[in-house]
Amino acid sequence: VQLQASGGGLVQTGGSLRLSCAVSGRTGSSAPLAWFRQAPEKEREFVAGIDTWNGATYYTDSVKGRFTASRDKTKNTMSLQMNNLKPEDTAVYYCATRNGRIVTSSISRPGVYAYWGQGTLVTVSS
Repeated sequence: VQLQASGGGLVQTGGSLRLSCAVSGRTGSSAPLAWFRQAPEKEREFVAGIDTWNGATYYTDSVKGRFTASRDKTKNTMSLQMNNLKPEDTAVYYCATRNGRIVTSSISRPGVYAYWGQGTLVTVSS
């Protein structure tokens, strides 16, 4: 399984970006899809996730109302629409998935994901 993230860049505060992640290989129809980010000198943190079993989406509190995660089953891609960006959103963003389903409470844990994209840098200037 391979993931290829794209769409990062430099944007001003209040601007928007759309990240995409192409997933190749088989992970099972119920494998979760997630976005994480890592800012300099900080730990990797959960941003958004999709439980493909029921279509539910989950977000960390700091991005609720601003970010929207989605998937396109026909193209085997996932996206993260980011609006009203803030300087604190600056980070390298990673997409992730795994084989098989997990319980909802684990969707935000980076340790449950076996496959990661290479990361795409998002920089928000003030």
